[in-house]
Amino acid sequence: MKKVLIAYRLKEEGLRELEGKYVVTLPREKSYFTKQEVMEMIPDYEVFVPNFSFYTDKEIIDRGGKLELISNYGVGFNNIDVDYATHKGIAVTNIPNSTREPTAEFAFALLMAAGRRIGYYDRKLRTPEGVSWGVYAGGGLPVYGKRLGIIGMGRIGQSLARRAVAGGMEIIYHNRSRLDPMTEEQYNARYVSLDELLQTADYISLNAPSTPETFHMIGEKQFQLMKPTAVFINTARGNMVDEKALVQALKEETIWAAALDVYENEPHIHPELLALDNVLLAPHAGTKTMEDRISMSVEMVQNIIGFYEGSYNISRVN
Repeated sequence: MKKVLIAYRLKEEGLRELEGKYVVTLPREKSYFTKQEVMEMIPDYEVFVPNFSFYTDKEIIDRGGKLELISNYGVGFNNIDVDYATHKGIAVTNIPNSTREPTAEFAFALLMAAGRRIGYYDRKLRTPEGVSWGVYAGGGLPVYGKRLGIIGMGRIGQSLARRAVAGGMEIIYHNRSRLDPMTEEQYNARYVSLDELLQTADYISLNAPSTPETFHMIGEKQFQLMKPTAVFINTARGNMVDEKALVQALKEETIWAAALDVYENEPHIHPELLALDNVLLAPHAGTKTMEDRISMSVEMVQNIIGFYEGSYNISRVN
């Protein structure tokens, strides 16, 4: 039997298809294996399953002399040295289907909450000083009738667009390549340059993949282009945004607000972000429901079974 090493404790419900056909090792008494523990065990395994916060580097790949497959528990795969895995003849897969709808759902929830200041109101109402109940004081921004700019119009970006259209928003987008006319028509979406998107959108959502080319793609210059009433949402990856520049833009009110689910140095959050009232923060929770996390396990397992048995189509990234 092929042996599968899972770095993070996952619910058994999502792993049932492996039972009896694969030898599975995962943490039982704690949440995750440390890198050192993985280094000690991985020489005996053909399959390794990291989660999106476990970096699988050259050291781990070299140590895994029997490795044939890295089946990532996440849609993004910047936590894996994919080029080196490819060089070593190791397949890498991700899970784009089970993560699509929950991430888009969470992005739209962040958009709504940041625009309408829901987090701010909740936080202030719990303090002795409270918040003004005045007619105009501390007001938020409307969502209906506003323009949403989506950077990265892939699966998640399109699912976000579907929700935004239902909420009465206008859609513009920027992508590596333009979508086909039928897809654009489905969302009534208009393709624009990145600069035009930044200059004209009321809400800007980052949904592009993390690659060397997209590192810090949003920084001081890009924030300066945005409207002073713009709301910036990031559910993609933290390293795509220059976090220092974001803090400065929020402090100086270059933009009106931000809503973040990802950070440049997770799980560390820039301390100034924690002190600002015009930013809404979440702990990389875009897929954090029990049902969705189990669905992610099922898709990850299907990648393993599909790789060895051919009974499922797999999402291979190399």
